[in-house]
Amino acid sequence: MKNEIRKNASYVLLVLNVLVVILISSNLRSPIVAVSPVLGDVRDALKLDNFQVSLLTSIPLFMFAVCSVLVSRFSNKLGISKLLMYSLIILSFGLFLRITGSLWLLFIGSVFIGLGICIGNVVTPGYVKNNFPKQIGLMTGIFAVSMNLTAALASGFSVRIGEWTGFGWRGSLGIWLVIAALGFLVLILEMIFNKKNSDQPKPALGTSDFNMFKSSQAWNISIFMGLQSLFYYCMVAWLPSFLTDYNMPGESAGWVLFVIQITMIPVTFCCPIIASKMKDQRIMILFICALMFTSTMMFVFLKSQWIYVNAVVIGISNGLSFSLSILFFSTRTKSSINAVKISGMAQSVGYLIAAFGPPVFGKLHDWDISWNTSFYFLSIAVLIMLYFGMKAARNKYVED
Repeated sequence: MKNEIRKNASYVLLVLNVLVVILISSNLRSPIVAVSPVLGDVRDALKLDNFQVSLLTSIPLFMFAVCSVLVSRFSNKLGISKLLMYSLIILSFGLFLRITGSLWLLFIGSVFIGLGICIGNVVTPGYVKNNFPKQIGLMTGIFAVSMNLTAALASGFSVRIGEWTGFGWRGSLGIWLVIAALGFLVLILEMIFNKKNSDQPKPALGTSDFNMFKSSQAWNISIFMGLQSLFYYCMVAWLPSFLTDYNMPGESAGWVLFVIQITMIPVTFCCPIIASKMKDQRIMILFICALMFTSTMMFVFLKSQWIYVNAVVIGISNGLSFSLSILFFSTRTKSSINAVKISGMAQSVGYLIAAFGPPVFGKLHDWDISWNTSFYFLSIAVLIMLYFGMKAARNKYVED
């Protein structure tokens, strides 16, 4: 009888662990991606200029950069589940502030949103390695799919959600409070269940004095992470504006982002499973960078023509690059605590790089209204990404 109870308890805990991964990851992109399709409404309502508009994307990225290393240092003291719970509380507070209608609260809310997402970004790879040590590839795939599915819904339905709720852009951005609340509820259930079943403890997260900033492999992973994020967030921030300039309606531009995110879903699920079984992933890096470079040239020479084909190209390349970045945190480390530490470093350095992307991309558009210079900037970033990605993809641990 006791064995049956323990078996059932293991199944329940497994379900809760999977739900935590799904719901946490669902909150890590959608609050940012949801802004772009309704950006015109926000700009008109609050009288924003182009620099202020770019801050709505860049502020969360700067928060990722500033806070990621600090979060990784607190993970051992507070525990992963508690940190994830705090991340959802902070995120929910930021989501609420952002929709109040005040210019300053819009930016302050973006700061809290960035901090909440930052915590989830950093500690979730450690949660996966700690709770699913034999299914890292599968669970990384589930993590990435959940993130991109909700981001796709945010891209495609953001305008419609505002119409359905009757609150306009506030409804579009405020709806994500519901997902955060669901994640908080599941985390509470998981923590309660763990306390009641303390005879089945998870392996300790452990401690590590290893300095990630002295590891060349950690720097390779971090810079690769940053440049692939820069490419993605430049697209999220400015692609609708680019398409509007070339006579595509705002809602249709949102659906282009939807296609990008939907294309990423099968890629982000399959990539970690396949890549985790490969000796190294350099062939994947070559493929990713070739697709990204092709995409930038399509924008330069074709503008909005063949845009849905280009969206698929972007979705495949970004899906591969993002899931590889996350996978590196687990497969290039020897312990859960170092997985959290490289996650903190890579996202601190990486998002600092990425945060400059949207403002630079937008500023280059001010100089060149054709957008060509902006896409040349991205193509150069892709070539640099190829160099560091080839090094990160080697079968070498950060501790070596």
